[in-house]
Amino acid sequence: MDILAPIKAFDRLQRRHRTLAVPMAVIKKFADDQGGNLSALIAYYGFFSLFPLLLVFVTGLGFVLDGNPSAQHAVLNSALKDIPIVGDQIKAGSLTGSTPALVIGLVGAVLSGLGVTLAAQTAFQRVHGIPHRERPDFLFSRLRGLGLLAVLGTLQVVSTVASGLVTGGFGGPLLVVAGIAVSLATNMVLFVAAFRLLTDGDVPNRDLWPGIISATLLWTGLQAVGGAYIGHVVKGAGATYGTFATVIGLLTWIFLGARIVVYSAELNSVLSGHLWPRSLFDPVEPADRRALSTLAKIEERSDLQHVAVTFDDPPHDEQLQLPTEPGRRDDG
Repeated sequence: MDILAPIKAFDRLQRRHRTLAVPMAVIKKFADDQGGNLSALIAYYGFFSLFPLLLVFVTGLGFVLDGNPSAQHAVLNSALKDIPIVGDQIKAGSLTGSTPALVIGLVGAVLSGLGVTLAAQTAFQRVHGIPHRERPDFLFSRLRGLGLLAVLGTLQVVSTVASGLVTGGFGGPLLVVAGIAVSLATNMVLFVAAFRLLTDGDVPNRDLWPGIISATLLWTGLQAVGGAYIGHVVKGAGATYGTFATVIGLLTWIFLGARIVVYSAELNSVLSGHLWPRSLFDPVEPADRRALSTLAKIEERSDLQHVAVTFDDPPHDEQLQLPTEPGRRDDG
């Protein structure tokens, strides 16, 4: 008895139906590109960048509160008092501003934010099969990253504030609906900019929309879940457990967000390159061979280097035959 028979049956089924073949091709290509590692790298720099940003925020708040009773009263009655550790300092009135801390925080935020944009560039270049020899050099990639950081960082702040209105429910149902609309619109602009700036210029704009729409909807949902987590879990926890809940929640939120972005980029790559259907086993489909050939050619690091890919004939029991050009062995 073949224990793989059910999986093989599903494989044959999904290769015949686009509604199954496209999602399976996206999952397969995500695995081929080591999308989990790409997402983890983005999440690492994203999580690391939060701490210098928090330092800037706390230091700036200390300057604002110093000698300003009305500002202190407003903060004590806001949601900021529920943030672990920071909230305790606000309540005790011990939060003060520091110029060296502000400078260190700003420098750290820029450097760690640049790490996020560089990791995102690497992920998109791999997803779209850009060889190393065609990628931006050391200087241009970092200048491009700074531009991305400025544009996307501003849009993300606006989007997160709008999402906060959704989960906070301030002002009644109408403001919640308005918050959802603003959050969706801002996220749409965010991902239009991100996908266009991160994707190779040879990919036309129309091929970016499936991933943009996917990322917008999933990211907006993730923002709402994150706001609910902070409002119900972190707020009700003590100082120590609240800190752990915040760290774990943030790390999970950022990692899921990174996976959403990479998966959405993979969707664009699969659809624009017609990289479906994909076999779950041997590379017997033309899309399998195109995807694996592109993956191998990514390693070309010089104009003098050329990677050639060949495949053996598929097993005789395969039902789908691979078309090849007359007189030429299929090289993907």
